[in-house]
Amino acid sequence: MLAKRIIPCLDIKDGQTVKGTNFVNLRHAGDPVELARAYSEQGADELVFLDITASFEGRKTFTELVKRIAANISIPFTVGGGINELGDVDRLLNAGADKISINSSAIRRPELIDEIAKHFGSQVCVLAVDAKQTEKGWWCYLNGGRVETDKELYSWTAEAQERGAGEILFTSMNHDGVKNGYANEALSVLTGQLSIP
Repeated sequence: MLAKRIIPCLDIKDGQTVKGTNFVNLRHAGDPVELARAYSEQGADELVFLDITASFEGRKTFTELVKRIAANISIPFTVGGGINELGDVDRLLNAGADKISINSSAIRRPELIDEIAKHFGSQVCVLAVDAKQTEKGWWCYLNGGRVETDKELYSWTAEAQERGAGEILFTSMNHDGVKNGYANEALSVLTGQLSIP
């Protein structure tokens, strides 16, 4: 049986933590460094910080925030948003992140997964997947849930695993922020087909 880990995921916009419902109606939720410190002190195993507008706005994830987080916690953390090339990965790892998360850039250029796994190891590469259940099944979105793609959830995550992704960070857009449980059926299929956490 897999060990259970507590991994809070914080969405960041304009340097602040935000919370929304179904990827919209974002509201301020606190300072990311203070929240990181609190979660660390309360026993979280890891943290994830996603700059949710970086890809949409065409900018890089901010390095200074990553440095501040690293200086204030002693648990591993993942950073995502606006990561398009190996130089971005190197910059964020040097700033103190333990892993990086890619979504839009991986959908646009899946070879990026191979490159990150080859240069930094699969343990560094987390594939974030924002997916929505529709009448035709589960489909992946990019740019913070703004653009539907031709990637189907199960086939895309299987491909990502083959390419070297070390972890999958799946977010159901249907379930986001509604406080009504998880997408258990989709999670069951994913855990059954993948050999990575």
